Amino acid sequence: MSAVVCAREPDLPLEEFRRVLIESGLGTTRPIDDLPRLRQMLAGAGLIMSARAPDGRLLGVARCLSDGAWVAYLAELAVSRSAQGRGVGQQLLQAVRADLGPSVTLVLASMPDAVAFYEKVGMPRMADVFFYSRQR
Repeated sequence: MSAVVCAREPDLPLEEFRRVLIESGLGTTRPIDDLPRLRQMLAGAGLIMSARAPDGRLLGVARCLSDGAWVAYLAELAVSRSAQGRGVGQQLLQAVRADLGPSVTLVLASMPDAVAFYEKVGMPRMADVFFYSRQR
């Protein structure tokens, strides 16, 4: 799927973001029916990278939180099911890494069913990760 265009999209429309979350399967773990919270998720991201088809249709989104100097957390890598398996997720990861540059570490917490994808694209695992889970 080489015609996909990945670009920074800080003003990604809320409904498109919501649609891709649903179509990717992440809608089951994201607050898709809480539009103010989704809006806050977009507003708080330091980097939003979109992947669009030639016709402009949104195929995927990478949403990151970063200080821009040391570390970035990839909060979502969401690709519509219709575009999965076509390299869109890998293109988004490459675009995010290129945008962040070589001095910034990219970290993420994978959903269990996406582990094979991250292994396939060569992301190494970190054994010592700790977190407090959200309560709602």
